[in-house]
Amino acid sequence: MDVPNTRFLQPRAEEKHLHQIGKPLVRTDVKGKSEGRTRYAGDYVMPNMLHAVVLRAPMASATLKHIDVTRARALPGVACILTASDITAHDAATDLPGQTGRKRLNTDNQILVRTRVRYHGEPLALIAADTRAIAEQARSMIEFELEPLEGVYDPEDALKPGAPIVQSHDNIVSSHKVRKGDIEKAFADADHIIENTYRTQFIEHAFLEPEVGLAWVDENEVVNIRVSTQVIEHFRTIAEAIGVAHNRVRILGALVGGGFGGKEDITVEVYLALLALATRRPVKMVYSREDSWFGHGKRHPFIIKYRTGVTNDGRITGSSIDIIADAGAYVFLSPYVLLYCVLASPGPYRVDNLHVDAVAVATNNMFTSAFRGFGACQAAIAHEQQMDEIANVLGMDRVELRRVNYLKKGDPIATGFCVESEVWTEQCVDQAMQALGNKTPARGALKIGQGVAAYQQSYGRLTMMHDTSECWVGIEMDGTVVVRSGVTDIGAGQGSALCQIAGELLGVPLGSTVIYNSDSAVTPLAGTSTASRALYMTGMACKTAASALRERLIKRAAQELGVQPEHIDLANSKAFIVDQPEEFISLKELVGHCARDGIHRSELAQFNAPFTDPIDSETGQGRVHPDYVYGAQAIEVAVDTDTGEVTVLKSVAAHDIGQCINRAAVEGQIEGGTAMGIGYALSEELIYKNGQLMTPSFSEYLIPTAEDTPLEHTSIILESRSGLGPFGAKGIGEPALTPVAPAVANAVADAIGVRVLDFPVTPEKILKVLTDARFQRLTPAGEEGSAG
Repeated sequence: MDVPNTRFLQPRAEEKHLHQIGKPLVRTDVKGKSEGRTRYAGDYVMPNMLHAVVLRAPMASATLKHIDVTRARALPGVACILTASDITAHDAATDLPGQTGRKRLNTDNQILVRTRVRYHGEPLALIAADTRAIAEQARSMIEFELEPLEGVYDPEDALKPGAPIVQSHDNIVSSHKVRKGDIEKAFADADHIIENTYRTQFIEHAFLEPEVGLAWVDENEVVNIRVSTQVIEHFRTIAEAIGVAHNRVRILGALVGGGFGGKEDITVEVYLALLALATRRPVKMVYSREDSWFGHGKRHPFIIKYRTGVTNDGRITGSSIDIIADAGAYVFLSPYVLLYCVLASPGPYRVDNLHVDAVAVATNNMFTSAFRGFGACQAAIAHEQQMDEIANVLGMDRVELRRVNYLKKGDPIATGFCVESEVWTEQCVDQAMQALGNKTPARGALKIGQGVAAYQQSYGRLTMMHDTSECWVGIEMDGTVVVRSGVTDIGAGQGSALCQIAGELLGVPLGSTVIYNSDSAVTPLAGTSTASRALYMTGMACKTAASALRERLIKRAAQELGVQPEHIDLANSKAFIVDQPEEFISLKELVGHCARDGIHRSELAQFNAPFTDPIDSETGQGRVHPDYVYGAQAIEVAVDTDTGEVTVLKSVAAHDIGQCINRAAVEGQIEGGTAMGIGYALSEELIYKNGQLMTPSFSEYLIPTAEDTPLEHTSIILESRSGLGPFGAKGIGEPALTPVAPAVANAVADAIGVRVLDFPVTPEKILKVLTDARFQRLTPAGEEGSAG
């Protein structure tokens, strides 16, 4: 990718009031990372430490007849082997990670296989030994017998009468519906009804750092777990699983080497806790890349069927949408991914008559769970391709079709909730397409296409969860600032953003702030680093705490400088009179006055998201999320019609993020989301055959390399300052990805004149649809043809 361009689209009139916010400051975590001094979870070691591995089932559906670990336990250097019969642990919770405000669903899964194997790679035993090599040797010596059971590997097959049962009584692990308006009348009023079915694939998070952790039992009988995780609040769930009090488990989160939702669920933590308790020695578990394919949930494959009514002028009269998600073998977060997809399925468009039926279905495939975009990605792939197909039927410009149907501020979305923040979809699409420019000229078999996709993506967790976040901010006697927060930093600079917020409000340079984070025992619990919520929730908790402290400092500074508090500002480690900046007092001196006067120099704050009841189960109406981000992606591709190869030539991303906190961090999220979305669209796919993973390495699972990223990329950052987050911020972590894949698909279809309806859009599929299209043109009218 070339050095990207970044543009701001509106005057930054308020910038003079902000000293740090919106600036591309060097993040607090950069120096340690760039110098190789940052310690990730895998870098920690302890004396007398054991190394642990997992024995996994080689079948996707089977009965465990027996397992014998006698020979393996006798191997010198083996400290412990645990099977289901050796543990008294409860099942592990898989619902609502980190959540305390709402009762969990009863969807726990077995820690180790007792009798029934439900997916390829399900854990059978845990082994801890003096070295990893000994642990792996012991694993190979465990004897077990699996009796194959009939499985089900297609979600549509799993819904049929008589299908093998994986979960529940009918394999349906969740269902949602929307009933809004009069769908029959909407179709009667339509001039055209366009029907299409879109399919998305299993994909892998492919983070740089596989799952890893180190656990030990301390002198107070507390199980300590240093781990790569997005959720330190798992300590409660782990404690319940292993049968100890909540205060007897401590999670120490390290900086995360990539998460994308794959470290939102519990991964190695329960295994480590069980082994540490059993051996009374420190135990380290580091998944190999091969282990990681089985160690966390994947992105849900979806089948999404659209039936959309439109008038000749492009107005959508109504939409009927059927959605099937493959949940895999266990429930995990499928009910919520499905709900997000349902809500996002109409796209950023006003659809007053809407009928949605959605189910998540259990199969004997790998379980699926959280992944960046969380259901809205799959919805965008479908609704944006459907919009282009509608434009084709009407012979209408695809941007103009969208313009006719855009949601506006105050319009009701799918669930009837009226969006209160700015909805700048139109500005984003127009600016993205304008920046993309004219098509590159085609040459022979090399066809050029341009595509655009818009989206609606939530930030913040479901409002029915009653989400909260805490943060502590203090100022030291020398005028430096300390932030304490349980937030996990998953590589996006969550910790640095809190320092920048506190520094802005307290007038302290970013280099004079420090954060202590991700310790469930000693840092205020901030909630999960998921759902594009960290900046919104923890940022607001930090802003609330820092604002309270700022108020006290300003009041005391005003007393010292002889003016009213409203005339005081804080910046550059000084408190000064706004219209006479030469009149100031240093923060160090000011803090000294506060200390002598007994003025409290720290603040602990809690921020609450909007609290609501669940939506109506019959109509799907009600509030689901705090707020939404809107934006667009425009893509230009070259398609070689002789080989089917696709090259992404140009990319433009335009997002209204409300307010930048750190512009460089925002750019990084957008560029990374673009690369990930290109892989989603063109190459990445986990292939399962009868539940068996057929793509178990990066030799078969193709993630984009630097050569696959756009030759030109531009990030356009809009700032409506209308979000619910600090200084009007929204979010960008997930939105950066959501529109990319459908924009690529639309660009490919524009180039070749025919659409690949199932992802990924590979060269083989492109050549097939081109061949089918040529065959249809050659088949005389009235004759039936076959692609063969």
